[in-house]
Amino acid sequence: MKYYVNAKTPFDGIGTEERPFKTISEAAKIAQPGDEVLVYPGVYREYVDPVNAGLEDARITYRSVEPLGAVITGAEQIKNWEHYEGNVWVCRVPNSIFGGYNPYTTFVYGDWYFATADKHTGCVYLNDKAMYETQSLEACIKGEVYECSWVPEESIYKWYTEQDEEKDETILYGNFQGQNPNEENVEINVRRMCFFPSETGRNYITVTGFHINKAATTWAPPAAFQDGMIGPHWSKGWIIEDCEIWGSKCSGISLGKYLDPDNNHYFTYKYVKSPTQMERDAVCKGQYHGWLKEKVGGHIIRRNNIHHCEQGGIIGRMGGVFSVIENNHIHHINNMMEQGGAEIAGIKMHAAIDVTMRRNHIHHCTMGIWCDWEAQGTRLTQNLLHDNQAPAFAKKLRGSMMSQDIFVEVSHGPTLIDHNILLSDVSLRFATQGVAMVHNLICGALTDVGGGTAPRYTPYHIPHRTEVMGFMTFLHGDDRFYNNIFVQKWPSEDIVMMHDSDDGFDTENRAVGTWPFDEYPNYDEWISQFDFTKPANMKALEPAHFGHLPVWSEGNVYLAGAKAWKKEVNGLTVDCDRADVKVELIEKDGKFYLDTNVYEFMKDFTSRMINTEVLGKAFEPEQYFENPDETPIQFDKDYFGGHRGVSVIPGPFASAEDSKKELL
Repeated sequence: MKYYVNAKTPFDGIGTEERPFKTISEAAKIAQPGDEVLVYPGVYREYVDPVNAGLEDARITYRSVEPLGAVITGAEQIKNWEHYEGNVWVCRVPNSIFGGYNPYTTFVYGDWYFATADKHTGCVYLNDKAMYETQSLEACIKGEVYECSWVPEESIYKWYTEQDEEKDETILYGNFQGQNPNEENVEINVRRMCFFPSETGRNYITVTGFHINKAATTWAPPAAFQDGMIGPHWSKGWIIEDCEIWGSKCSGISLGKYLDPDNNHYFTYKYVKSPTQMERDAVCKGQYHGWLKEKVGGHIIRRNNIHHCEQGGIIGRMGGVFSVIENNHIHHINNMMEQGGAEIAGIKMHAAIDVTMRRNHIHHCTMGIWCDWEAQGTRLTQNLLHDNQAPAFAKKLRGSMMSQDIFVEVSHGPTLIDHNILLSDVSLRFATQGVAMVHNLICGALTDVGGGTAPRYTPYHIPHRTEVMGFMTFLHGDDRFYNNIFVQKWPSEDIVMMHDSDDGFDTENRAVGTWPFDEYPNYDEWISQFDFTKPANMKALEPAHFGHLPVWSEGNVYLAGAKAWKKEVNGLTVDCDRADVKVELIEKDGKFYLDTNVYEFMKDFTSRMINTEVLGKAFEPEQYFENPDETPIQFDKDYFGGHRGVSVIPGPFASAEDSKKELL
């Protein structure tokens, strides 16, 4: 059955084409498996809470009749501003409009939040741009540049809030820099979410073609309830496609965790157990709450334009397992730099078990992709990542995280990273083990090798399942590098990172290549520690059991000063100046191309075809680098999906000529 919705209809209807509903929520209350809700262009200022689930062979589909014509927003317009002083105006909003959740008394805060908790989940928007919150009326009046912003010219637009408890009103002040807010489009976000079921288990729903924006979402760390402007809420089989999603105070799409009252921001409010312990609890308790392949995950997130969210474009803990995230444009995440903590990235996934992220374009984010804990069976392939680093002029926010294209953290693998183009000054933060990098173009450093994990004891799982198989700390190594091109595009000098606590600093390498693994054994050196001709001696083998795992590195190319692992096999290092090697991203009419001469330096260098058999198994879970359906992978297709012939060249392209094609 088809239900019709039209915000512009003069009267409430009954959902027929002739007498459509006026709100999407009316249809969401009654739609059954197999039904389609067709939504006409208009602005829908509502929270859509789907009541019923679809079935695998009979989905419930919500469709914008005109692509991006139907706008679901968490915001309301404000037209009662009064001039206060200079460029500042003031308005009053009755708190009754917020119901049980007032974004202007709720702060962005919780576990793993490291910045000062002085920003509300509410926001003020001037002509679809978020304004910057101040902590005093005086600062709002001054309207000075915020030094941490990536867009300083926008940071002079300020807002400030306070409560009138006697009148039960929220008072908002806005510095509109000379504009009359009553003549402009000024909105405040009122609702916490836009399209998000209040109950778990609302399976097999498709949301397609909507414009979703401006919700007062909350900070969403891994051992808390994770909301987003849109998300399945611990359900199975959603499809979110062809949407534009922006303006979330925290997260755009959540594929995350249900509410567990006993472990919700536990560390923030109780302190007595470490936050990593509470994450281990969350994993184990999750199985009691239905964290199984048959019940949760398996989502498809595709062809969405996700931007200008301040925590993450896509986030999720456990609920995103077995999903495909593909062909999305994710950009300008956390550019206001009002928030800082360990959950900020274009995509931030905990336990991305058998999740494939492919053909995504991710740029101008504090961090591109962050796979944290249990990146087991995770595959990042054919993605373009660039400019995921702060501008040189932006001051570092206390509590903010480091920047890089990809961060894989405290996972035991297998994590497969292949056929990506990584152009930021850090390509991969390596606080993990069990990673295979195959056929990538890598222009940034591999950092944090052997560090950043401490005794974390994170779980690993039965292959291609969620059931926990064991816990282990990190030995580091068990990493593979095959047929990549490494280019020292950025300066190679170590950088100094001051501690937030002013008690010192750390240094971090920017020299590109596999050289940080120089002291790691190759396989023959590692296996020689075990004498299989005599009975095992546990005590004698302790150094082997807790030493670094082996590394494999073969067929890689190193240019412009990039340095190879000292045990590299069949690699090519070309002695050339950084100024002579070109790897530039060119945008022309919204299309992206590479301008590069790296293949001129490689000449006729070739390497062998790589496949699952060559990569073998990740050590701890004893799982192959393979497809989610357990079939082997043959790396005979390039970045574009084109065929690689008998002559295999390193890097993401099958031929030098292919490097000139449009990338997206």
